[in-house]
Amino acid sequence: MADFDLAIVGGGINGAGIARDAAGRGLRVLLVEQDDLASGTSSASTKLIHGGLRYLEHAWFQLVREALIEREVLMRMAPHLIRPARFILPVQAGMRPLWMLRAGLFIYDHLGGRKLLPATATINLSRDPLGAPLKGDARWGFEYSDCRTNDARLTVLNALDAAERGAVIRTRTRCLRAERGEFWRLMLEVRGRRDAANARVLVNATGPWLGIFAEGALKQPPVPHLRLDQGSHIVFRRLYEHDRGYIFQANDGRVVFALPFEDDFTLVGTTDRSFTGDPATAAPSADEIAYLCTVVNDQFRTTVSPADVVHAFAGVRSLYDDGSAKPQDTPRDYVLTLDEPDGEAPLLTVYGGKLTTYRRLAEDALDRLAHILPGRPAWTRGARLPGGDIAVDGVERLIAETRQSWPFLRERHARRLVGAYGTRAARILGSAKSLDDLGPLLGADLTGAEAAYLMTHEWAQTADDVLWRRSKLGLKFSREERARLAKFMSDGVGNPAREPAPAGYG
Repeated sequence: MADFDLAIVGGGINGAGIARDAAGRGLRVLLVEQDDLASGTSSASTKLIHGGLRYLEHAWFQLVREALIEREVLMRMAPHLIRPARFILPVQAGMRPLWMLRAGLFIYDHLGGRKLLPATATINLSRDPLGAPLKGDARWGFEYSDCRTNDARLTVLNALDAAERGAVIRTRTRCLRAERGEFWRLMLEVRGRRDAANARVLVNATGPWLGIFAEGALKQPPVPHLRLDQGSHIVFRRLYEHDRGYIFQANDGRVVFALPFEDDFTLVGTTDRSFTGDPATAAPSADEIAYLCTVVNDQFRTTVSPADVVHAFAGVRSLYDDGSAKPQDTPRDYVLTLDEPDGEAPLLTVYGGKLTTYRRLAEDALDRLAHILPGRPAWTRGARLPGGDIAVDGVERLIAETRQSWPFLRERHARRLVGAYGTRAARILGSAKSLDDLGPLLGADLTGAEAAYLMTHEWAQTADDVLWRRSKLGLKFSREERARLAKFMSDGVGNPAREPAPAGYG
């Protein structure tokens, strides 16, 4: 008998979502990730839960419709983490005409059965304060709805829910080899120690490492139809004061977002270019940074240069190649391929996918495997993620209740905690009567109690895990504060992160 029904390699949003769905169906699940959860593409997105407005001009109507439906499903699943946002789309001379944008936004408003978000509105940018940060050539624009999120926290919450439903989550565990027979036999390595596990089905959810894993660990020929595409983002000190995002039409026909980010910053992205090599080395190129700076300078009154960039990151997407000449024209929909030879254990390979449609991807994956791994029916559509057990419009009320229960918290601190943990912020704050009761202040508003919680319950093992994936406080930490956090994690409370299961399963 195999140790697990399902072994998943890859701890990004797709792998974590599949693990959660499978565990909730009563299956025995193992997820292994060679680094930290969401350490690759799933922490390097534009942080949006959206239908993909620009996909309409490619006539990808089914993809947009499914994403718009999922947008509202996810809002109900995690109201604290997935927040409504309004976006300004200026009508620019020489770009897509007003009638085309209006028609596209009408379709966008109605294609997915929108219920929770306000409809598109037309605004006069020459008179409205929302036009004040912009250069004066765009008189009219549209304001429409989508959602913003923290991509890495969404991944972690799915892994946390999976673990609480019985899944084994093993971070910093490399799958060196997977040998196929009646079952899959996985050779694993963690902290220099070798281990093994057996599973009835293997899922390759390694994202941009799809081909590397298939050729290296599975000893298979090159993965067909795989295309890697890099998208880069840059961060500036806040370029404007209000809370709306902007979506601009660049001179080359692409679209670029400028979004409020972590209170004091503006996130700008993304680019699209083909990628080759090791995804772990992905980084914004000088050309990409210059390109995004040019877009900012073309659109905003504020002038920026690469020297003004305070943070930059790049992610690599694995796409199913349909032969499109340009990376931005390759479909963003996911593709699942099931290899099921007679007498041998099945392999499910996951291509592509979007942050917005990860839950649907996971559900489809388990439905594809139902004839092999029968279990409970699909269940995630109406289930909350950890901390999300509040009304869809209940975030402000929870912030107010949190400040009432812990009056020593400043509003910004309470707002960050609720936005990250929802109702589970109470597990961090506990019986504290003052900020001092939460342990040392490690930098910004990160306390020892929060860092210890992340180590104990959310697999955080390094300062970067805390500062760039469980939060984005890395933007606000000095070098000395990062060192203080690292010391606290290694010396102050030890490292109680979830230990992997002992060697010798079964």
